[in-house]
Amino acid sequence: MRKLSVVLMLMVALVGLMAYALFSRPVPAPRPDPLVPTVPVRVEQPGASPSAAAVVATRVALLASATPAATATVPPATATASSTATSAPASPTATHTAPVSSATMTMTPSPVPPPATPTATVAQVGVSSTTWGLPGSSRGRVGVGMPHLGIGSFDWGAAPPGWYLNWSPQPHPEQRPDVAFARMIRLKGDSFSPALDQIKATATQKSGVLWLVGNEPDVPWQDNATPEQYAAVYGVLYKAIKEADPTARVAIGGVSQPTPLRLAYLDRILAAYKARYGGEMPVDVWNVHAFILREERNSWGVGIPPGMPVDKGTLYEIDNHTDMQIFRQQIEGFRRWMAERGQRNKPLVVTEYGVLMPEDYGFPPDLVSKFMAATFDYFLSAQDPALGYPADGNRLVQAFCWYSVADTVYPTGNLFDPKTRAVTPVGKAFRQYVQALK
Repeated sequence: MRKLSVVLMLMVALVGLMAYALFSRPVPAPRPDPLVPTVPVRVEQPGASPSAAAVVATRVALLASATPAATATVPPATATASSTATSAPASPTATHTAPVSSATMTMTPSPVPPPATPTATVAQVGVSSTTWGLPGSSRGRVGVGMPHLGIGSFDWGAAPPGWYLNWSPQPHPEQRPDVAFARMIRLKGDSFSPALDQIKATATQKSGVLWLVGNEPDVPWQDNATPEQYAAVYGVLYKAIKEADPTARVAIGGVSQPTPLRLAYLDRILAAYKARYGGEMPVDVWNVHAFILREERNSWGVGIPPGMPVDKGTLYEIDNHTDMQIFRQQIEGFRRWMAERGQRNKPLVVTEYGVLMPEDYGFPPDLVSKFMAATFDYFLSAQDPALGYPADGNRLVQAFCWYSVADTVYPTGNLFDPKTRAVTPVGKAFRQYVQALK
């Protein structure tokens, strides 16, 4: 009996130890964010090199020095390219009128001369009668991404954006009469949502709307589609939307950034579409995102596009994230890629870009605001007689979308606080800039 009692006591003790080990085990740390690298926070300390202040000062200086003169060539990107594809050469003909003064870098736009009269004009902001399905006035070109809430949930003052998207095809989105809405269909490999019948029903409700087919199909944790999968789905959706609304403008899904690797991915999409459907891929509006992030398998950044047999692309670093030289080179490189494929006479929209790195990595509101103003100036003024869209005065970009209004995951570029809805310092800079536009 005594032996049995001892055995029972040992068993109880063993069970207790197992329970303790099971329930007192530390909770595993969450998976690191794939877009942002895990690095020690930069803290300004005496003798530290570089200090947080020095890092920010260097980035501000780079933004100022990257402001182009009235006529400028685009310098090559400084990032390391390690893919089999080579970087596209810089455009020798791109011109940028009325740049921001590098001495002041104010948040108000520089005067922009009126473009040549486009083939389609816009009577007022919010009326989508351009060839790219969005307003064509200066303010009408400025868009914002809204991960949460609706356009009416925030106080825009006298400076609402010209358009917005929320990564959905909502048939009845929250609207303002002076703000347009771009619809988006989400993909996942070779499937899509919502259902085809619902997409057709939505397309019949308003004519001439811009439809975005997919969101970053090149990114594994976004729409995650091989070129062949994307081409197959795009063909089905393009046909369905056009049957429901022949005046709809259908845009290809934006790849995360127009690097050589991502351009090779797009080339495979075009080839796959032709092989499957027997003709050239119909794209009414070209679309791209303009982030500057690392391309490397199992690393931070945007990874490697599905189906691409490489492990590395362009190896950007954190300090490249707001580099205006690289930013301009990517946009102009994409326009060159379009022209080389007979697509120059198509509009181009940049439907997502901004600053994703945390503030404590050296990206405070002042620097983010300066980057935003520099990119707005660039988008509103950059023209190229050899690469730009002829129907829009040879502008390189017809509309663009800042990320974002109020995000809880990537808050650095927020225009408003997602909880209190109060305007942020970056939001105040946005208001000041947009209010001055016509």
